[in-house]
Amino acid sequence: MDKDDRKRNRNIGKNFICRLQCMFSHSSSSKSRLSLEDIQQWSESLERLLESKYGLATFCNFLKSEYSDENIDFWLTCEDYKKIRSSFRMSSKAKKIYEQFIRAESPKEINIDYQTKEQIKRNVKAPTVHCFDEAQKIVYGLMERDSYPRFLHSDIYRTLLENFAAEATKG
Repeated sequence: MDKDDRKRNRNIGKNFICRLQCMFSHSSSSKSRLSLEDIQQWSESLERLLESKYGLATFCNFLKSEYSDENIDFWLTCEDYKKIRSSFRMSSKAKKIYEQFIRAESPKEINIDYQTKEQIKRNVKAPTVHCFDEAQKIVYGLMERDSYPRFLHSDIYRTLLENFAAEATKG
């Protein structure tokens, strides 16, 4: 990465910080404000990162910038799917998830093994709340081993950390 790329990435990071703060600034509660401590906690685990609305938004933005957001999109879609209680809605949503993420050549096809794909194909015929659990575990593992470490070394994360650290030393 040359000097111009680093400068461009730093600017992207700073612009993202502004967008992130604006996104959540409508709430005046100090609990909902992003802090240096929050950002530092994201490095503890992927789970910790995803539990934070700021962390999740930042991670999603990072993955989109890498054109690799299908895994987080699938994982989040599965989390929403698990909240469905109507069997009709569950059936409809399961088919949509299959078409969008599982089927070969689907728009956001995730990288899972053939056996898991086949099991899901069978499960979708009579879906339950657990029909995507195995694929979701695989995708979470991929993010934890691959995307998450890249995120922690990314300009977006490092810029956030540096800017909030600088703010903390000022105040």
